[in-house]
Amino acid sequence: MSDIKVPEMGESVTEGTILRWTVAEGEAVQQGDVLLELETDKVNLEVSAESSGLLETRLRQEGDTVQVGEVIGRIRTGDAASSTTGTASAPLGEEKPSTPAEAAAPSASLPQSPKAAEAVSPPPAESGDSSKKASPAARKLARERGVELGSVPSADPIGRVYSDDVKSFANGSSAAQSQPTSQQPAQSAPQPAAAAPKAPAASDPSKPVERQRMSRRRQTIATRLVEAQHNAAMLTTFNEVDMTAILDLRKRRKDGFKQKYEVNLGFMSFFTKAVVGALKAFPAVNAEIDGDDVVYKKFYDIGIAVAAKEGLVVPVVRDADRLGFAEIERKIGELAGKARSNQLALSDLQGGTFTITNGGVFGSLLSTPILNAPQVGILGMHKIQLRPVAIDEERMENRPMMYIALSYDHRIIDGSEAVSFLVKVKELLEDPESLLIES
Repeated sequence: MSDIKVPEMGESVTEGTILRWTVAEGEAVQQGDVLLELETDKVNLEVSAESSGLLETRLRQEGDTVQVGEVIGRIRTGDAASSTTGTASAPLGEEKPSTPAEAAAPSASLPQSPKAAEAVSPPPAESGDSSKKASPAARKLARERGVELGSVPSADPIGRVYSDDVKSFANGSSAAQSQPTSQQPAQSAPQPAAAAPKAPAASDPSKPVERQRMSRRRQTIATRLVEAQHNAAMLTTFNEVDMTAILDLRKRRKDGFKQKYEVNLGFMSFFTKAVVGALKAFPAVNAEIDGDDVVYKKFYDIGIAVAAKEGLVVPVVRDADRLGFAEIERKIGELAGKARSNQLALSDLQGGTFTITNGGVFGSLLSTPILNAPQVGILGMHKIQLRPVAIDEERMENRPMMYIALSYDHRIIDGSEAVSFLVKVKELLEDPESLLIES
């Protein structure tokens, strides 16, 4: 017998969610075959079989949260798997056992009740109907509130119960029980379970809704963004950049740049170089808080926010101060491609010192980006827009302007320092040749 365990998934990742099983119970597997896909808050991982045999049982199901090192299934190996395989096929007209464990049971030819079937791979002890499909959080909440899972209606297409379903059912039952008995003495007895509301959002058939569980990554994004706002003294300061010089330089150099380096000359390399130059001038923006200490980082690993299908991810360009424009553009292109195809490794996401996010690609004119903890600074880029600019007291010109925003942690960065940092970024961008010297 070989246990299927949740593998180590890298620094700070201790749990994941089973996204999908690729092998059914009773199915033969070979060493190295992919058994299931795990979703973590950062990347998705495939778990492969460490030995050949039959997948005897899946102890945890799709949607369950599992911990590193936890046994989530078992593979029957060796002679036991061979003997099970030899008896797995049933004659025509007979029902084939759904798992090897059922085939080995004396009464496998008889229909099994749901509870008897669950005896093959029992879940943790709980109150209520153990045969009901439910998430671990829903089971825990049901135990705490004394709710029978079998009585809880579900809006899920496959009947799986989630914690929201338990809350809605429990709240509805509590409301029904709290009605004054003096007003309706004839109905003082407990009401039938069918009278409880199924789901508040679905009470009006003329207003259809669709309930979808948040992905693990979306849950983690939501949690961390709220934590960042709760745990940091976050402020945002703004400035604007005249992009005339950069646009002119790109127009003159983009063809030769592409021919020589086989990569496009975009805006991100200019902004990355400008940020590195400003971070060197204002090291507190490249720091982080560790208890009562401020950790000043002497390296420049710049996170570049990328909008992927499952949510925002921030892969990191390592040692950006040592890279040329072409290397930065190439690295950002590689990381963005991996993010959108869900192929990022944990090492691609860890250890950034500062983040750049570009809402301008979606048309954003102005925003206040949220810190990517434990970092204390994030730069927001925005849409380039022609606006009238005063050249001197008498002349006005339409110039390609971009608003930029710096969100920062006021606990270690003073307002004057934040403003000066952003002014430095502006000056470097408006004189792009200076980037060769400053960064």
